[in-house]
Amino acid sequence: MKAILFLLPILIFFSCNTAITQEQQSTDLSTNDEITDNYQKNEILNIDGNTVETRFNVPEDYKRIKINEQSFGYYLRNLKLKPNGSIVKTYDGYEKPAENVYCAVIDMEIGKRDLQQCADAVMRLRAEYLYKIQKYNQIHFNFTNGFRVDYEKWMEGNRIAVKGNRTNWVHSSQTDTSYQSFRNYMNWIFMYAGSLSLSRELKEVDFRDMQIGDVLIHGGSPGHAVIVIDMAVNKKTGKKLYMIAQSYMPAQDIQVLMNNSYPEISPWYELDVKGKNISTPEWLFYTSELMRF
Repeated sequence: MKAILFLLPILIFFSCNTAITQEQQSTDLSTNDEITDNYQKNEILNIDGNTVETRFNVPEDYKRIKINEQSFGYYLRNLKLKPNGSIVKTYDGYEKPAENVYCAVIDMEIGKRDLQQCADAVMRLRAEYLYKIQKYNQIHFNFTNGFRVDYEKWMEGNRIAVKGNRTNWVHSSQTDTSYQSFRNYMNWIFMYAGSLSLSRELKEVDFRDMQIGDVLIHGGSPGHAVIVIDMAVNKKTGKKLYMIAQSYMPAQDIQVLMNNSYPEISPWYELDVKGKNISTPEWLFYTSELMRF
């Protein structure tokens, strides 16, 4: 379980919750075989592809939205995937069957502790991108109690001290920009931040203005978050599609989500500007819950 600060309510209430309601669950009963048939019919799935972009083609008449090669969106579109057919594993090695939930697994370690859950995975991807391009000063997240944790402070040898109701920095180490130190920093974020704190940091975005890297997030009790990892546009009509990924509880591999409502274009989702909600395999989001870093 995640650690908690003394002054906070139990943090699990602010994180993903596995007990979703019947209303929140997708009612589509398509089998994996049916979805596979649809992939083959529309030539969306390329089993030899090892990134988001190369694994999943766009439907007929669509093209991927152009993005800058230095952008967060480009990083997400080019995330490495485990081989086709890989099974999501939890932090302790248990397998999570696809069961119409996911169709690909991001090739990224998640650690051996129950830390990297839903909002944590979103923060991890954002931080990994910024660390990769060495924009260390842009890596910062807030704990659920509002305490801001800048990676630059951590990098300079400061560490976090939690005592009773107090959270503060203590200088106790040498300057360290190594990846292992960065991962240790992220573990602290995972322990004390979640969907509630992240939702307070992000900026609201009009659903029709969605970009790759935007986040559908419900912060609260329970809460959940998924991230947009790719987008495409219809060359004739201008209609847009998007693809989303998530982690969940307990901590598990980041996974590309299926679209059970329209399996013929899965894992793409239609950007329906007239709709009010988005039914994902394990959560129902509202279009008003789209936010951006």
